[in-house]
Amino acid sequence: MSEHYYTKDPKVKSDPKEWVAELRGKTLRFKTDAGVFSKGEVDFGSRLLAESFVEPGTGGNILDVGCGYGPIGLSIAASFPERNIHMVDVNERALALATYNSKQNNIMNTMIYQSDALSAVISEGFSAILTNPPIRAGKETVFKIYDEAYSKLKAGGELWVVIQKKQGAPSTINHLEESFGTVETVEKKRGYFILKASKS
Repeated sequence: MSEHYYTKDPKVKSDPKEWVAELRGKTLRFKTDAGVFSKGEVDFGSRLLAESFVEPGTGGNILDVGCGYGPIGLSIAASFPERNIHMVDVNERALALATYNSKQNNIMNTMIYQSDALSAVISEGFSAILTNPPIRAGKETVFKIYDEAYSKLKAGGELWVVIQKKQGAPSTINHLEESFGTVETVEKKRGYFILKASKS
């Protein structure tokens, strides 16, 4: 059975690479490896989500679900150093890379830890949660992330999602409208939707 980037402990042979990317006006150096999502570059969806994100009006921490090696969470953390950014993933190799990348970019306002969806996220009252969900893990897993995010957000908090139209944007919008009520399409580009669901 072939492995996916949402595997807890990837067995694929390590093949680390380092490169530089510009995100949210900041130059960041990333170390990536085989067995993690989009190891060769910041994928278009993650970049669009990171660049589209606007700081929420409410105070509080921010959570990046499925952080991978860290492009979304670290670019947000660099942009808002006064906020703590929680970054979670099920993939142990990705978490090790995210921790390394946080340190090498001197980004100290992060908490990086393992979690299957949000099962290990103890904190509540997040002002914003961001996710580029693992579509290949299946709709049940993706919707579980949305539902658990709702419970972890404070009133007025926001869930930001990037998803392609062909990978289920319409069903995601319908699901989020059922739980959140208010869903805004912040950006549409190259078939990708940036959605913001606000918790009333």
